[in-house]
Amino acid sequence: MKLGMIGLGKMGANMAQRLQQGGHEVTGFDPDAGARQALEAKGAASADSLQALVAALPAPRVLWMMVPSGKITDDTVDALLPLLDRDDTVIDGGNSNYKDSLRRAAVYAEKGLGYVDCGTSGGVWGLKEGYSMMVGGDEKTVEALRPIFETLAPGKAQGWGRVGPVGSGHFTKMVHNGIEYGLMQAYAEGFSILQHKPEFALDLHQIGEIWRYGSVVRSWLLELTTDALGKNPTMQGIAPYVVDSGEGRWTVDAAIELGVSAPVITLALMERFRSRDSDSFSDKLLASMRNEFGGHAIKSE
Repeated sequence: MKLGMIGLGKMGANMAQRLQQGGHEVTGFDPDAGARQALEAKGAASADSLQALVAALPAPRVLWMMVPSGKITDDTVDALLPLLDRDDTVIDGGNSNYKDSLRRAAVYAEKGLGYVDCGTSGGVWGLKEGYSMMVGGDEKTVEALRPIFETLAPGKAQGWGRVGPVGSGHFTKMVHNGIEYGLMQAYAEGFSILQHKPEFALDLHQIGEIWRYGSVVRSWLLELTTDALGKNPTMQGIAPYVVDSGEGRWTVDAAIELGVSAPVITLALMERFRSRDSDSFSDKLLASMRNEFGGHAIKSE
């Protein structure tokens, strides 16, 4: 199958390379000429504009987008709309909000165009291990794209599937990332407790290695955590500042909308916010309160 790849960042370029290795013909577009050249070095073709990319693909066209969520995705979707013909299909493999995917799909449907939302997990390891893909879209459309998903997945019948209609793919990936927040927070807190017991002189990397095999808490995320502890046991040089890319917020919003209790995911998100407050007004006020009602000492800056 011949398809276009829009967005040649690390993940997009790796996906294009895996598709090429699987026998698909890929033409990629990215506004960065360096990214296009890097793709060509891996054996794929490139186009220097969306117009050129669309012209290089046979009908019905398939285009996979791997661009950041929000305005960039909207701009790309809008720019493609007048360039495509009936029965062409766009796959959004980025981390779009599922509500945005529903809106975009409705516009495309009016023009007879296919729109598939594919929540994609795998990160920088996807080229080697394969990608986990949660696909939302019309059943017939998704089935026609099966060879692409089978190539990108860890196995033809593993790690991917159509989870429901348009919007469901990104909704499922959103919740996946919310769960990820909670798991990461639990591992971080657990290892922090171990690290704060100096009299035992615990080797956190060793403990992580023990837990990786046979333990109830073993996981790929634990493997990555253990690798990180092996490289930098004290986390030296790393600022205690944790960003969030949006999916955790959307998951909490969805939980509130649906009336579902999600305290672990919510608190994990709040902890990320807290990590960014280097001059916490609330903590200063808490210290002041203790002084007011109990005469407790205040530590000066």
